[in-house]
Formats: sequence, C-alpha cells, structure tokens
Amino acid sequence: MTSNEPEILAPAGDRAAFLAALAAGADAIYLGLKHFSARMQAGNFGVGELADLTALARERDCRVYVAFNSLVKPGDVPAAGRLIARLAETVQPHALIVQDLALPALARQAGFQGELHLSTLANVSHPLPLATLGERLGVSRVVLPRELNVDEIRACAEACPPGLDLEVFVHGALCYNVSGRCYWSSYMGGKSGLRGRCVQPCRREYEQKTRKERFFSCNDLGLDVLVKPLLGMPRVRAWKIEGRKKGPHYVYYTVAAYRLLRGAIDDPAARKTAQELLEQALGRPRTHYGFLPQRLHHPVEPGGQTGSGLPVATLDQARARRPHIVPRLGLLPGDLLRVGYEDEPWHQTIKINRAVPKGGRLDFAPQGPAPRPGTTIFLVDRREPELTRRIAALEQELAQRAAAPQAPGAQGAAKAPDFAPAMPRPFARSGGPKAVVVQNVNRHPPKALARGLSSAVWLSPKAQLAGAGRNWWWLPPVIWPDEERMWADIVAQALRAGATRFVLGAPWQASLFPGLDADASPAQAAQARQREGGAHLRRPLRGKGAKGPRPPRRRELELWAGPFCNVANALAVQALADMGLAGAFASPELAREDALELPLKSPLPLGFLTYGMWPLGVTRIPVGAVKPEKPLKSPKGEICWTRRYGPNNWIYPNWGIDLRTREGELAAAGYVMFAHLFESVPREVPKATRSSTFNWDLKLL
Repeated sequence: MTSNEPEILAPAGDRAAFLAALAAGADAIYLGLKHFSARMQAGNFGVGELADLTALARERDCRVYVAFNSLVKPGDVPAAGRLIARLAETVQPHALIVQDLALPALARQAGFQGELHLSTLANVSHPLPLATLGERLGVSRVVLPRELNVDEIRACAEACPPGLDLEVFVHGALCYNVSGRCYWSSYMGGKSGLRGRCVQPCRREYEQKTRKERFFSCNDLGLDVLVKPLLGMPRVRAWKIEGRKKGPHYVYYTVAAYRLLRGAIDDPAARKTAQELLEQALGRPRTHYGFLPQRLHHPVEPGGQTGSGLPVATLDQARARRPHIVPRLGLLPGDLLRVGYEDEPWHQTIKINRAVPKGGRLDFAPQGPAPRPGTTIFLVDRREPELTRRIAALEQELAQRAAAPQAPGAQGAAKAPDFAPAMPRPFARSGGPKAVVVQNVNRHPPKALARGLSSAVWLSPKAQLAGAGRNWWWLPPVIWPDEERMWADIVAQALRAGATRFVLGAPWQASLFPGLDADASPAQAAQARQREGGAHLRRPLRGKGAKGPRPPRRRELELWAGPFCNVANALAVQALADMGLAGAFASPELAREDALELPLKSPLPLGFLTYGMWPLGVTRIPVGAVKPEKPLKSPKGEICWTRRYGPNNWIYPNWGIDLRTREGELAAAGYVMFAHLFESVPREVPKATRSSTFNWDLKLL
C-alpha cells in the first residue's frame, strides 16, 4: 500500500476471521467487543484477547479499529467510558468507530488518543456538514452511506477539509433501509439494530395478494472492477468490506480480491482473477446497486436466491423424507453448511466432520421439523488446507508471544480502570413548571387545531409557507447529496416566510442554516435558550464556500434534534447543545426506565414521541415488485405498507405508537414537548386493532 492508495479494511467477527484478514494482507481490520458493538450477533472479542491480536497486527503494519458504534443508553455511559479507558490502556487500537454523539467526548475523557471515525449509522449523507464536522466532533474519518453513487461520493470527497477522510463500502451485505434509519427489528420486539441486535425482519418472506416473496432481502454489494474511479479520489482513504458475521474464508478471499484490484485495476488478467476470488467468497449474489448513476441495479431480485453462501444442494422429496445431502462440489472437514433460510423452522447449521466427494452422500439429523422438499443447502464457510495452515501459523505466533516473558497483552486481564465520566450540568427550567408543548405533526398545515396543541408540518418542496412563523417545521430523516441545494433553498424560503422553529432529521442538517450570533459566548447562548426557548447558532456547521442562498442577516432560530437523530444520553445532548441546538427529542426506542432517566441529566430541554405512525424504516431503494399503498403481510401476520416521499420510500406498520397515557409520567420526569405524528393510512390497508408502546414495557437490548 502506497501513501496515495486507499486501505483495504477487513471485517472480523471472531479470532479466525481476524487471522484470515492478516493472512490475506489487509491494511486494517475492524471488529467489535462483547459490548457496545453494532454487530452483537458476531462472536466479537474480549479486551485481553484483542490486546494480543492487535500487537500481532501492529507488527505487520496492519491497523485495528474497534467498532464502538452502539446507541448508548443513559445508564450505559459510565460502563462505556470504563471500557474505552481499558481499551486505551491495554489494547491501544488505532481508531474507534462511533455512531453515538456522546462517544467522541467520552473517548477523550477516558484517555483514548487514537482516531475517531463516525459510523455510517450516524447518517452523514450529504457534503455540506463535512466542512466543519471534523473540527466540531474531533473525528478524522466519516463512513459514507452505502446508498451513494460515485458522483455523490466525489462531491463528498471534494467537501472534505484537510484532516477529514472518507471510508466507502465496496463489498458485502446491503440493508434495505438506510443505516441509522431502520427501526424494524426494534419495533417488532425490542432488538435494536442501532444496538447491534437486528433480527433481520427484512430478510423474511412477505405476502401481497397472491405473491409471497422476500421483497426486501437485498443481494450483496460488489463493486469489484468498478472501484477504479475511487482510486482517483484523494480523500477516500478506505475501501470497506462488510461482513463481521462471516467466516475466515469470506474474509480471506474478499481481501485478496480487492488488494489485487487496487494494485492492478488496469490489468485484465488481474481483474479476472479478482472476480474469480470473489466468486469463491461464499456471499450472496452480487450487485453494484446504485454506484453507477447511469446504470442502476435494483438490489432485490424477487423470487431469486438471497441466502448467504454458495448453494451446493437442493433437497428433493426423497432427500427431505430421509434428510441427506448430495453436494454439487466436494466438501472438506470443517466446512459449515446451512439448511434453508434463518427464518424457516427447519433451519440449522451443519459442521462437516469428514470429506464428502462431489455427488457423494451426507446424512444429517434435523434439529427441528423435517425440511420441506425444495430446501436449499448453502455452503457458508469452509476450511481449505492452505488457509487452515496460514491461520495455524499465526496461532503459533500468538502462542509464542503469550509464553514469552512480559508478552504484550499480558495486562489484558487487568481490572477495569476506575473511571467516572464528567457529565454536563442538567438543564434547569426557570420560572417553575411550564405547560408541555404538544406538536401535532402533519404532512400539510391543518385547517384548524385544537386548543393547547402546536402546529407542526413536514417541510417539503411544495410546503405552503403562508403563516410559516406559527408552525414547527420538520425536516426529513435523510437528505442525499443531489438534494442538498434544493433543501438549502427550501430552508431559506421558509426563513424568509417567517419560520423560526425547526426539527432536524439529522444533527448535520444544522448546516443548512446560516450562523447567527456567532460571537455569543456559551454562557450567553445558554441564558438566551433558557430565557426565550430559542437557540442562537453561535457555532454554525456551515463552512466556508458553502452553497445556497443566505436568509436575512439576523434571526433567532429554535432548532431541535428530532426523534430520527437517535439521541439517548446526556453527553449526546451536550454535543447537540455545542452545535447550537435548543432541544432534542429522545430516541423513541428507549424503554421506560431509560426514557425517564434521561431528563434528569440532560443539558437541554427534551421532547418525546408519544403518538402516531412511526416508520419501520426509510429506504432509497425503489419498492420494485411491492405495490405502494397496498398491505403486506409478514409470516407472523403483521401488516405493513409503503409510501414514497421525495426520493425515499417509507415502510409503515399498520399500527402506530400510543403512549399518550404516559405523557403525565414523562412530563413529571422533565419532558417539555411531545410529538404526535399523523399519517393517513391507505384505504386498502386493514384498520389496526392494536397500538404499540414500542419498547416502553420492554428492556431495550
């Protein structure tokens, strides 16, 4: 790797995958710990084990990044800080990958001196905020969303100042919904994708009228030979391979392929070899998705094979009755097979203990119901002799290091550091208790509003701005690069029409607003917020050379972080306060205990979503075979439907959130604002017979 080349960044979900990445020559490896990782279903690593592995990687000039990219609940902050302090002392990884806004400040408090990378879950999806993001948060790298095409990536690269780099996904699994904007798994039962516990409901079969297919199950991203334009983007410093739940075989082959492409992209023989390596990597069928804007690929093939792994056998009626496999290729001892899909009742994993020749027979005992005829058997990991030998050689090196006196990593079992985070001063409401504001959020301004309610409207290109100063204006949960100029114009029009109160769909959308009262001190700004409920944007995110019209010179703005900003702890709220925001809606994912704890520590006033239609997710992917505004039924009988707003499709359940009976409890805890989201349900979608309390009565995992 030369100084001008992007690093090949490999995933590792366990020890064998880590060593496979080293064996393949990865420039960097990213992984998670047993806690605070966005892939908690991977094996992940203990601190002591990771210290040894990181020392081995460092000898090979391979960097190690720890994915600390989980949503941090209010009570998690001290434990997260202690774990980071222990990492800093024992492992000294090169970087932490974070999504929660609390983590940059917490990491520095805990003594971490390495780089901070902002995860794709943070949803920095357009160029404008990149101009000052590194300076404000102390991050040196942003991981871009998978949805961006090559021109949009280039626009983001051109917006990066010195000291801020970009990381781009080039290979691996695709989520149907935008990262950081998917609540499907959490809404269906408390297993949050933002906390690494997604159960992948998008991979299941759904039924719409007479069709029953995996409408939302994406193929894998695979850019392979298309990566050439990325070599000419100086701020794109990493090619990221997704796959922390994959085995060492996948890791080895994908790293080897992209190293070959990086070094010899113009060599036809090298390109062919790289593609052959990727064919052997045991992933899903590949798509370049939207990377080429002039030649888009829909990542979902209805009726196609979307299981991860290489199909090696299909059970006919006779084989299903007496379960056995006749493989289309030879199987090796240590290979792993998966029977069917993970949501099927007969799903199981089989480890091969003996060699099975092509066309041979392998009997197996079902661990549940007998598989039905037509079930596919996938090879999901394998142990070729050469890869096994290389991993064994690295294991021997680790054993020798452990046996040596004062081996690096020997302190890995040390007691956790005695660390207590410095928390912000809680917000104090002056003048005693005040009435709670209830925002009724509509797609269009309502003709009339009940007494005691506050009008709120989703801002859009067709928004009616007459009387704009009376409304709260909600921005969308995600803005793409090709929309950035449009949204800057829309915001400017709203400001000229008298709008002053906005709810942001992402913290970075503050960059769409001009910086006013930039000379105000933090104390003056805090006093102004408490006195008037407004926020002076004293530290604007708008950078030099920012495009888009500027509104009038002085205007008091009240900007709140909306519920899509995934705010869950007081340090994250402090980061928003430092950006000039006046308040924040807590994440609607929070369970009762967490929701009631947050206002006690928050440095800004808080709001909570208590009623309405909350989406399962927001996606840039066209719905394809799914008919919008029509009901879809899950295998468990749950009804959902889709609707398009701008370039995005929103997936809704047919039952909404209703926590209105908890509003008194929330107000007593300190919340000053509630949001009720109104969305018209399509006529053909059955009327809901229930409502949801989301995770209120659960323990958010």
